[in-house]
Amino acid sequence: MGLYAIGDLHLHFQSECRAPMQRTERVWRNHEALFRQNCQRLLTEEDTLVLVGDHSWGKNLAQCEKDLEYIAALPGRKILLRGNHDRFWDAGKTEKLNALYAGRLSFLQGNYFTYRDYALVGTKGYCFEGPFYLDRRGKVMGWDEEAEAKAEKIIRRELLRLRDSFEAARRDGHNRFLMFLHYPPTSILERRSAFTDLAEEYGAHQVIYAHSHGETRFHNSIEGNFRSIEYTLVSGDCLRWVPHRVV
Repeated sequence: MGLYAIGDLHLHFQSECRAPMQRTERVWRNHEALFRQNCQRLLTEEDTLVLVGDHSWGKNLAQCEKDLEYIAALPGRKILLRGNHDRFWDAGKTEKLNALYAGRLSFLQGNYFTYRDYALVGTKGYCFEGPFYLDRRGKVMGWDEEAEAKAEKIIRRELLRLRDSFEAARRDGHNRFLMFLHYPPTSILERRSAFTDLAEEYGAHQVIYAHSHGETRFHNSIEGNFRSIEYTLVSGDCLRWVPHRVV
């Protein structure tokens, strides 16, 4: 019985793909079929797969039905986290999604799920992504401070949602946590952040995140062991569509 994670499937069985990378980069060619094959090879019905956001390009639930059916048909228990492109999923409607897909898909937002003695907690998260102003050598010389202020508002909201997830688990007696974010825990300007501080506050064992696409962005945030917590990027193209075994 294993716990696996991957993010950024960006499915579009009923909608238009809006990412140039999916149309031009070789790693995305037939990625739906390759990912399904890898899941069927690696996972059993006793395993758990956490999908760390950006499941579908659909603009609403009706445009995501086939994408979610594709995920539901994969082996094992499937837990979904909300990504920045998941427009079908309003945070306030998480309970309705869990009721609609009960027994087939589980949606992680403001709640928690369990794996063995771990509580699986998470939220979309956020980190400031610019615009940055670079010199001729590519060094960051400044950034858009108005955009940074807007990002801080989103970060505060997401931190509250993540704390809700931790506290829901703690109220039920859990004290071992695996933390999932869609966005990386830090921006390229940060060595630590409010998200890493929260992970440390609750003693999370691991932080799993996605969102970063393309080889130039794979190393924009924390990787490996940092302050006794393991950080892992699980974007699908980074993993070449092979789910990462968390536990």
